[in-house]
Amino acid sequence: MKTVLATCQSCGVKNRIPDIKQHLKPRCGRCKKQIDMRLANVGPVELDDAIFEDFINRNTLPVLVDFFSPTCGPCQMLAPLIIKLAGRYLGRIIVASIDTSRFPAASTRYQIRGVPTLIIFRNGKIIDRQTGAVPENLLIEKLESLL
Repeated sequence: MKTVLATCQSCGVKNRIPDIKQHLKPRCGRCKKQIDMRLANVGPVELDDAIFEDFINRNTLPVLVDFFSPTCGPCQMLAPLIIKLAGRYLGRIIVASIDTSRFPAASTRYQIRGVPTLIIFRNGKIIDRQTGAVPENLLIEKLESLL
């Protein structure tokens, strides 16, 4: 499981926060005060087949999932934007990614035929889907319309 290293602003202790919990307003392990995750180096939540359905269904925030392959050129071009959006929309929209070459079950279930494919879920249901590298301004417009 990937973790994010976040420093507590109150006591200075470094906390390891699982990436699947970075949007849940984590608290410091020592002083128990809430950690401002906007100051941490957050990125997209890395999903796999084992947790995909549960993660999508249990979150009340919209979830943008990037279905990608590490050998895909357009996926590599889109990756910095996905990382940027994860930090920008932290606490408002969950940005996640899943490697379709390592975890094919989710991509089969959602009929992913080409990568990158971006799907936005809300309460476990698909509300938007886009295949191919999406221009930044178009993706931001879609995300802003969800808020």
